[in-house]
Amino acid sequence: MVEQFVGPYKIKAVISSNVVELELPATVRIHLVVNVSQIKRYINQVDGQRKEAPQPVVVEGEEEWEVEKILNKRKIRGKDKFLVQWKGFTAEGDTWES
Repeated sequence: MVEQFVGPYKIKAVISSNVVELELPATVRIHLVVNVSQIKRYINQVDGQRKEAPQPVVVEGEEEWEVEKILNKRKIRGKDKFLVQWKGFTAEGDTWES
């Protein structure tokens, strides 16, 4: 199943009544400025309540998030990469990590 929406992400700025700028992590490869018709309020799928993305913990000065589980493994240019599901994030937040 392909999910239609990604996020949740914060609105960084309202450009006009039709356009907003989103606050996106560098790993998300979509345009920062989108039409409001392309966004909707995030609702937690489990209990129907709005849910904020989890905040990172700071370990030795670095922001870190907790791993829920490793979903997959592959080799890229001879190096192992792991598809990580992050605790508290939806599938759109899954990333390939060394």
